[in-house]
Amino acid sequence: MSDTDGVGSTCPFGVTEDGAGAASNGAAEDEGGRETFAGPGEDGEIVAGRHRLGDMQEQQEALPVYTATPRTLFPLQESRSPHKTHPLTLTWAFGMNKALPVFSLQDKERLVTFYGCAHVAVMYDHTSASQHLLQGHCSPVSCLCASEDRRWLVTADKGPDSLVIIWDSYSGIPVRTLFDSHPEGGIAEVAMSRDSKLLVTVGAREIQRVCIWDWTTETETPLCVKEVGPEYGRQQHILFHPTDSNQLLSNSESRVLFHTKEEGHLEFSAPKISDKTFKKAVGPFSQSIFHPGGVQAVTATLTGNVLVWDTPHRATSPGLPPRKATKLIQLEMHGISVLTQIDSFIVTGNVQGHVTVYDEHFKQVERLSQFGLGPVASISFSREEDCSGGGLSELSLESKPFIRRFVLSTADAIMLHVDPQAGPPHMLLRGHSEALHAVACHPCQPVIATGSRCGLLRIWNYQQKELLYCRVVQEKRQIQCLAYDAQGVCLALGFTCGAVEILDTSASQYDENHLLKYSSHCISHVAFSSDSQYLATADTGNTVTLIRLHSEDGRKVWRYLGRHRCHYKPIQDLLFGVQLDNSQPRLFSLGMDRMLVEYDVLGSWEDDLRICSVERVEQGAVPTCMAWYPPLTSEHFLLTASDHFKMKLFNSTTKMCSRKTLLGPTYGSPVKKIASLPASGGGNQKTHYLVFINQDKVGLQILPLDGNPHKSFAMLCHPTGASSFSCSYDGKYIFTAGGVDCTLLSWETNLNALEAVASLGGQGIEPFYGLLEGGREGEFYKEMEDYFYHCQLRSQAVDTMEPRQLSTTIPLAEVPFMMRALGFFPTEQELEDIHNEVKFSRYAEMGEYVTDVDLEEFIKLYVNHRPAFEVYMPEMERLFELLGCPNEKGEQYLNREELLDLLQARGEHMTEEELAESFITLLGLNASGGSDLGDGQDIGKFRS
Repeated sequence: MSDTDGVGSTCPFGVTEDGAGAASNGAAEDEGGRETFAGPGEDGEIVAGRHRLGDMQEQQEALPVYTATPRTLFPLQESRSPHKTHPLTLTWAFGMNKALPVFSLQDKERLVTFYGCAHVAVMYDHTSASQHLLQGHCSPVSCLCASEDRRWLVTADKGPDSLVIIWDSYSGIPVRTLFDSHPEGGIAEVAMSRDSKLLVTVGAREIQRVCIWDWTTETETPLCVKEVGPEYGRQQHILFHPTDSNQLLSNSESRVLFHTKEEGHLEFSAPKISDKTFKKAVGPFSQSIFHPGGVQAVTATLTGNVLVWDTPHRATSPGLPPRKATKLIQLEMHGISVLTQIDSFIVTGNVQGHVTVYDEHFKQVERLSQFGLGPVASISFSREEDCSGGGLSELSLESKPFIRRFVLSTADAIMLHVDPQAGPPHMLLRGHSEALHAVACHPCQPVIATGSRCGLLRIWNYQQKELLYCRVVQEKRQIQCLAYDAQGVCLALGFTCGAVEILDTSASQYDENHLLKYSSHCISHVAFSSDSQYLATADTGNTVTLIRLHSEDGRKVWRYLGRHRCHYKPIQDLLFGVQLDNSQPRLFSLGMDRMLVEYDVLGSWEDDLRICSVERVEQGAVPTCMAWYPPLTSEHFLLTASDHFKMKLFNSTTKMCSRKTLLGPTYGSPVKKIASLPASGGGNQKTHYLVFINQDKVGLQILPLDGNPHKSFAMLCHPTGASSFSCSYDGKYIFTAGGVDCTLLSWETNLNALEAVASLGGQGIEPFYGLLEGGREGEFYKEMEDYFYHCQLRSQAVDTMEPRQLSTTIPLAEVPFMMRALGFFPTEQELEDIHNEVKFSRYAEMGEYVTDVDLEEFIKLYVNHRPAFEVYMPEMERLFELLGCPNEKGEQYLNREELLDLLQARGEHMTEEELAESFITLLGLNASGGSDLGDGQDIGKFRS
């Protein structure tokens, strides 16, 4: 995949510091270099034509669509060595989107399924255990469909810059992209006509737009558009008539709409029906189809009924064909969740997990009820005809059983392959049906464990794609977090009910476990000490619990040691470390209350968890996470990140506040979790790397940290929010958990590519010039040089007549004045942090203090310490609203006396003289500035 500059890009996968992205596309190119697409011709053959794809570039080494065959994609993918140009490459998707249908692309040799997973669509060849990931969306995939012959696949999404992409299933290449088809909220439903020439999309906003597209032409506008108001309900299912592409059928839970396309216009009729129509309850509608006979239509309900729609007059008449509900048949005892048809048969799937086949007269042909699963979500039949030579049209209840193979998915995120001739169904995939927050990699094996809110624990060999262990936790305990110990012998599970379970992974069946419960709050973090003797947990009750491993009668038993509620706001992170002199364990917790707490692990006794120290690490920012900084210097540092897009280094021994403050990755949202990437066989072994996630991206950063934006790289991973991540023991893979999207994505690292990206950004001070307004040639830099020279004059006395000493530095004491002159007004604590950062920058290595700063060092200080983004007036108004109280009119109100009291009593409070001096200078009453307040008359004016 190739990079783009990101300008106007609609699918920014790779994200650079300034928001530019890398998009992927696979349009084939003709001899003249023009982008092309392929689609069905008049007789079904594949034809090529020109197609505009905006700023999306061609996929490198793309196969021409017209030469691809059903067996082209996966054999080529298996034999071709991957050519990775990004620091992070998506390699595998675990799980599935249970809300989307699953399609069978099966032929006689390979079993391939097509389904959605987060913001990608997956073509999974179960025969060879390989995946081809269709990447092109920057929002979660909201709907899928496939052509009748399974040659063309369609994906669409909801959200900003929503896309509809048509893919060639033989080559995996996107052949057409519809931009801004529904800019008001994205796409809710999509379907393709039987001849694959037309595409219908349904918008996701309250007033839904139904658009019909001829995707095989160059036109960028739909053939016809019709709006459906909210009085008809939210249309949740749509399809074309199997023989007449001018007719469509859609339904909501309460209404069925019959659409007709005539002369560029789309109209619909919506016959009313209620419980009085047939004098019995009809029930909410689920799905609708056209009857195999071609005239009638059938709608299934969640009460087990089917509603038959007919045309009272069979003669063709101009305009919309009238429809009327003529029959209500109690087909099943349970609600019908899926209704489809294959050849002349009608197939239903119900909420009990049963699949039933009926003929066109609703006579039962076959019933498959041996699944024992949850509600059926989708049914998709294989493309091939009956293996014995007969078609389904020859089958009946008395003659032959139903033998067409199909793929079934359930509302519990389970995918089955059913072959009536081969016996019991085969489970193809079992995903997490509820939020997935817990993920942990084994410390020395290619093994990963995942746990979700549905209580499902799964342990995979991620290299072989082999499931090693699967268990549904009893008593409906929901898994929130996971952690392996340093040897990989124990796996700790933290549950939302406050319990902790410790599995012995050395047992063949993982059946030896210890269940401990000392809290009634959700366990948010679990961590093992490096010697595997201690286990610490943090819960949503702001409490840290310490558990110790004991030996009793030759058995290892985990026993409660103590717990402490040391934070008054949620705990953000929990971390074990070691003492520098004796390698004994240390335990830290970081809270939203801005406190870093260290616990006395060795000095604690049963029911007495003691605290070593409590340090405040932030003033206004909220810390989000922490990690141990790699040993790049002689000092041992603790690294923290905050919601102000800053990272700070703290000496782990002295706890000196903010030994260094650095600009963190700025990819739309603050960093929420960080970890050091384990050493791998690739890249520079002398270089260390940091892995991070923010709200929806996963990224890498080259260490040491210095604020250089070109040393970091991020990729969109989970548009609905990344909840956690874990790194493989060798640093080759990063696994991200998607939380509410119930999926796990595997990313392969390419550290050489990351180093190349950083080198292209420049060396030394050059990358930091780009962070200044106008760069090195701009007015801001020239103004900075002037202020720097003025500070040199101030330090040598402005009015002196003595010869001046030429210098390239300014005293450290002049730095605050430079900062304020450039528009950055740091607090006293921030000034102390800046002073300590410069003063002790070389003390550990050289044993001396630094008292001077040159211009390049000052620029780095300035860009790292100033706010990452400007503070705008709406933010200032919000802050005053927080300080004020509502008046009689309900408006936020802050009077003069309250404001002055707050300034003199809260935070870094000011004295009355300092406050008077500031206001007098700001109001222009003291033109010379400074602290010249005369004989007190100005203070008197200020008080009045």
